[in-house]
Amino acid sequence: MFKQSGLFRKDQEVDERIMDSMDLERERGITIAAKNCAIKWAGIKINIIDTPGHADFGGEVERALSMADGALLLVDASEGPLPQTRFVLEKALELDLSIIVVINKIDRQDARPLEVLDEIYSLLIDLGASEEHLDCPVLYAVGREGTVVKNPGDRSENLNLLMDMIIETIPPPASTSGKPFQMLVSDLSYSNYFGRLAVGKVINGSVFSSEELVCTKEGGELVTLKVSKLQVYDGLGLRETEAVETGDIVVLSGIENVNIGDTICTREAPKALSRISVDEPTVFMRFLRNASPFAGRDGKYVQPSKIWERLVRESLLNVSIRVEEAEDKEGFIVKGRGEFQMVILIETMRREGFEVCVGRPNVIYHNKNGKKQEPIKDVFIDCENTYSGIVTEKLLKRKGLLSGIKHIANSRIRLTFSVPSRSLIGYRDEFLTDTRGTGTINSSFKGYENFRGEFPSRFTGSLISDRSGNATAYALSNLEARGKLFIKPGDAVYEGMVVGEYNRKNDLNVNPCKPKKLSNMRAAGKDDAVTLTPVTPLTLERAIQFIGDDELVEVTPKIIRMRKTILQSQQRKVDQLKRKSDLNPPREFPFQDVSPRGYIASRPILERRHPPGIHPPGIHPPGIHPPGTEYL
Repeated sequence: MFKQSGLFRKDQEVDERIMDSMDLERERGITIAAKNCAIKWAGIKINIIDTPGHADFGGEVERALSMADGALLLVDASEGPLPQTRFVLEKALELDLSIIVVINKIDRQDARPLEVLDEIYSLLIDLGASEEHLDCPVLYAVGREGTVVKNPGDRSENLNLLMDMIIETIPPPASTSGKPFQMLVSDLSYSNYFGRLAVGKVINGSVFSSEELVCTKEGGELVTLKVSKLQVYDGLGLRETEAVETGDIVVLSGIENVNIGDTICTREAPKALSRISVDEPTVFMRFLRNASPFAGRDGKYVQPSKIWERLVRESLLNVSIRVEEAEDKEGFIVKGRGEFQMVILIETMRREGFEVCVGRPNVIYHNKNGKKQEPIKDVFIDCENTYSGIVTEKLLKRKGLLSGIKHIANSRIRLTFSVPSRSLIGYRDEFLTDTRGTGTINSSFKGYENFRGEFPSRFTGSLISDRSGNATAYALSNLEARGKLFIKPGDAVYEGMVVGEYNRKNDLNVNPCKPKKLSNMRAAGKDDAVTLTPVTPLTLERAIQFIGDDELVEVTPKIIRMRKTILQSQQRKVDQLKRKSDLNPPREFPFQDVSPRGYIASRPILERRHPPGIHPPGIHPPGIHPPGTEYL
């Protein structure tokens, strides 16, 4: 679309995936943040918004759709509608946006465009689409070649048909001449030259760069604004302008104290628009300062105040993230849509120079009519028939419910489950292992349902270093039989650091720094080289999915480690005994004794555990009376 609209020269070299401006987006091949651009076709300006598809970034979708009048539903001709497709389409239908269906990659060998079209219609019906949405136009495209046709067998050389259909199908901005200026803030950014930037769509009226504006905040408070520059999107960049009108997506520069969802209007007619509504968060994670012995070696920002400022800034830019202080004042609680969204936030902070420790993701429970409810996800699995049994068995153990089975081509099967969100934490890596890397798993948020009960989430323990030092090949060779290692010879370790996965359910303290003793005696085979199994690099997602409730992930710009919350082994034993005593407090029962005056007195005795045959003080075996007692 950019090339054929004349945005680039014919001989100009352009990078692929030009809309993915973030390094993380290019590395992972996904869209994380919504982005704006504009093209011109037949003298008409078309604003384009690229939105994420993953449900964990739903906040980006919801705020971006507040600026849209229509949507292009892009579906792969082989894969068909994915769970991400369902999520974005559902939000677009709720806003009653005009829909144009584009089935892409029809040149693939395994393309099935007609079957995919039936799946799209089934999805629209399932989402309660109106008759107008069911009669939406359908196009078939080959995005790599830049062609689009009305029927799969037709020929084309350009995207003119798509451009013309956008102008015909998507309604233009309604004429609002005479109405006061109103703009809904849908995004925030920052420029080193112009300060804070507010991005939004002009809903009514027009405005000039010299006019005085006010911001209507939540609760009706009015804040005066001084706009230093008025800009609109032109291609992939921005262009300064003197005036904007209804339908323009505007960037206001140099304004402060503005949040997403606020309304910017004129001083003479301050009237607020409906604020952007987003879904509630479903998971939370605990963020702590890095208190390990290696703290401060790699990062620039380790202070809790710096971490708090960064998290608050993220909550202002991302409407789906909420930040609050922990009840014990030790760390901060960050709430979001899913663990993947949390991983992206932590990875971004890591690249900015932050050092932080994070805990295991936990779901947010609700209480409705006295019943505990938990978030439920629809899980869609595509794997070979051979692995469907092990996948079904493990998800059923995690309180999942099988809701659909569909056999597809090439001996593959598509399974649909209704699974608690907490069941998927730590399962994705296990799923890839079970399917030998050939399966795909996607999920979308379904809603809250009654709590389905407890289940074992982890069947292995941790290998924990009992001292500080550098790991040796000799020590690690002896630990390989105990489980799977996370470190290599020469890596620095400290007491309480998780160095491997134990084969059994409990934890095991080990010495990964043990050196080989030297002596003046030689024996055949004693000096053979030690060969270790290669260690898979520890990623942030893998570490977060592995840790237990009493463990943390230490994240620095250079390395990722796992550790126990309490580093000292002796203190961990004391804490474990204390938790057991809190769960099973000592019971009191009356002990009958006979006083010298001849009546029976009762006094409470705390129950203590003693070895068989040994009685606690004050309690005597049957038939043996305490010394010094008289019986009448």
